[in-house]
Order: sequence, then C-alpha cells, then structure tokens
Amino acid sequence: MAHLSDQLLMWTILGYTLAMLGYAVEYSFGAKGAVARVATAPRQRELVSVGGPERAHDPLWDDPDGAVAEPEPAVVVPVSTGEKGRRAALFGRVAVVLTVLATLTHGGVLVTRGLAAHRVPWGNMYEFVLAACFVGALSWLVVLVLRPTARLLGLFVSLAMVILLGFAMAVLHTQVAPLVPALNSYWLKIHVSAAASSSGILLMAFIPSALFLAREGWDRGKRSFPYSLGRRLPAADSLERLAFRVTVFAFPLWTFAIICGAIWAEAAWGRYWGWDPKETWSFISWVVYAGYLHARATPSVRKTTATWIAVAAWITMLINLYVINFVAVGMHSYAGV
Repeated sequence: MAHLSDQLLMWTILGYTLAMLGYAVEYSFGAKGAVARVATAPRQRELVSVGGPERAHDPLWDDPDGAVAEPEPAVVVPVSTGEKGRRAALFGRVAVVLTVLATLTHGGVLVTRGLAAHRVPWGNMYEFVLAACFVGALSWLVVLVLRPTARLLGLFVSLAMVILLGFAMAVLHTQVAPLVPALNSYWLKIHVSAAASSSGILLMAFIPSALFLAREGWDRGKRSFPYSLGRRLPAADSLERLAFRVTVFAFPLWTFAIICGAIWAEAAWGRYWGWDPKETWSFISWVVYAGYLHARATPSVRKTTATWIAVAAWITMLINLYVINFVAVGMHSYAGV
C-alpha cells in the first residue's frame, strides 16, 4: 500500500501537469484569453448588460439565471473568436476532466497511505501537505461547479498543485511509520484535519488574491512583471470577491483548528498555550487574516490594501508550514524530514 501510494502520487502530479497545459491553451487562445482579446479589440466587442444599461454582466460572479448580486462597473466581453476559440475551450474542458481524475488519484494517495500506516494519513509534514493540497483541489472543483466561468484560473491552481506536491515528493517524503506517542490521540483526527482543510481552502483564496493584485496593477497602467499577467485575467473585482468569499469560509475553520490545538495541548502537555513556535505562527496567521477581514469590511480601506494583507497572511501560513518545521525546535517537531 505504501508503494502504491507513492505511485499514485506520481500519477497525480502528472494529471495536474496535463491539466495545467490544457488550462494554459484555453487561457491563451480561448474566447476570453489574451490572444482572443488582442484579436477582437480592433473589430468587434460588445457590452453585455443585465437589468439595464447601468448594470454590467460579470462573467465570474453573475448567477446562471441572470441575476446580479451587486452593482458592477461595465465589463467589456469579447465576442467569440470562432473555431479557434471553440477548440481552445475544448482544451479547457479536458483540463477540468483531468483535474477531476487527478483529484481522485490524489484521494487515492491519502487512502492507501492511511491503509499502509493503519491510521489517518496526516501524521507528519509530508502527509499534511498531501492532505492540504487535496482539500485545495476539492475547493477548486467546488468553485468550478458554482462558477464555471472561473475556469481560466485553473492554470494557476494546477500550477500551485504541481509545485507543492512535487516539493513534497522530492523533499518531504517519509516512509510509512507509526505515530509518535505525542500524536497518538483522537485529537489528531480533529485538530490536524481542521488545520489541513483550512490551509487548503486558504490556498484557494490566495491564488485569486495574488491575481487580483496583478490585474489591478495592469488596469492602473503598470506593465512590468508580474503586472503584465493582468492583461490575461478576469475582471479585478471578480477576482477580489472570489478571494474574499473563500477566506470568509475558511477563517472560522482555521479558528476552530487553533482552539482544538489548545485543548489538545492542555491534555498532552498540561497547558493550553506555551508560545511554541508553531503555536506562535498559527496565532500570527490568525491575527493577519482577521486584520484582512476587518480591512475588507472597512469602507475607508482600499481593496488593494486589504488584499495585500491577505497575501501577507498566506505568507505567514507558508512560514509556519515550511520554515518553522525545518529551522525551529519545539513541541511540534514531528515533521520527520
């Protein structure tokens, strides 16, 4: 089972890589891609309005029945570019199928790993990254079901999966082993699963946050990298709302994970909080995400400023996951790398 888990991980990375290529074709040559925008700009463009000329169609967030959640600035949508656009869209649909298949094999990696270890498969850093990425992939599929027009973001989601899983396989991989005594508790199923789930969902929030900054910079006339990526992205407001809504969903789960960790710490170490490095950075991440939500809800704070706070929050999550496990010594030194 352990060998099968490793083999399935290789197939999972391959699946996400092929999906990334399919997304890239649609991203570049589809009806809403960069090539299509350049091709149609001089000739034929149309403004699609819903509910009157003052309400513009938002391709990422409008409801399927045509209802608009909130007033939006006019969004110019290019008319179909014909046969090439349809072929590129086919690549996008194939990429979605490949993403589903890769997610299924990703789930198989965790199941076979758990069967081999006779425990839940998130007892070390390698397994935690696998679980968090799996939740991130599931979150992306949920977004696709709710908003199929968000498919253009699949390129960046699949790229993140390939990088994180490739690093886990190449650097973090550990042999199947029993849990260390400190982790042999039912709280492992509660606390770590909540932490992995919230981390995966927050990954799905980070991607549109970063892309919003690129798109917003492009709209303000910045042409250097990474703002040059903004020309190929959906509307800035759409990306920002996607990031905000996903973060709102994940933040209570992250809060729950920290609370459960404190309860487990009292049972295992005789104190609820001891400023262990991972405890400290988990709290830092919570504070920064809370600051982002507060800034986002404050009308006087620009969305760009709030989004930079969200990006900083995700950086603290990465520090907690990678840097602390490698360089800090504490009660949470269980990574096995």
